[in-house]
Amino acid sequence: MRILAVILCTFLCLIGVSWAQVGSIVSKSLFDQMLKHRNDANCAAKGFYTYEAFVSAAGSFGAFGTTGDINTRKREIAAFLAQTSHETTGGWATAPDGPYAWGYCFKQEQGNPPSYCVQNQQWPCAPGKKYFGRGPIQLSYNYNYGPAGRAIGADLLNNPDLVANDATISFKTALWFWMTPQSPKPSSHDVMTGRWRPSGADSAAGRVPGYGVVTNIINGGIECGKGNNAQMQNRIGFFRRYCDILGVSYGDNLDCANQRPFA
Repeated sequence: MRILAVILCTFLCLIGVSWAQVGSIVSKSLFDQMLKHRNDANCAAKGFYTYEAFVSAAGSFGAFGTTGDINTRKREIAAFLAQTSHETTGGWATAPDGPYAWGYCFKQEQGNPPSYCVQNQQWPCAPGKKYFGRGPIQLSYNYNYGPAGRAIGADLLNNPDLVANDATISFKTALWFWMTPQSPKPSSHDVMTGRWRPSGADSAAGRVPGYGVVTNIINGGIECGKGNNAQMQNRIGFFRRYCDILGVSYGDNLDCANQRPFA
């Protein structure tokens, strides 16, 4: 019994590492400051994206926010919140407190989005289900819902609406995408923690370590290699604001203007 107790304690301590360290870097009051208007009445996600759901989800991904020195950890968390804030932004140029205080206003794609169902033997679409953007990363397509659900222990192929109805699951899908490399793309986590090294093909394509590669991973086909554009700059604006709040430098290579998208 004593051995079992030690094993259980060790397991619980391990899964709590990310929760504790992320929570020590981003307190609830800081989270509220960073995502200042997420609970405004005109934000469709009002009340959904809670601090408790964020730190609980972080506890399922032990390396998130715990890799590297304190500045590296802060920069990764800032990058994650910045990219997801862009994906869910309700801000505009003249918004109160600026456009970068309006992250996490939406929990799913607006309008009448398509089903985002494509032929895939391993992750077939469930009848009548749609896989449009949901959650902080706006998870899309059946081939992402399937493996994300398997990784976090939820049947998202048959119940994709969980990503818009359960805040912890919603954050977990975003963190799954953040932590998981999808060849030839590295994981955003490896980029922000300095573990990624460009290959010869990456160097030839102008892909260099820094926040810009994370934008390339997430939406390079639309935003990267096209010079300056508003979407890319919006992601950078959120990142700079969050780094400033956390008291950490931005690092190099914030944009992907001259990077070719990943194949």
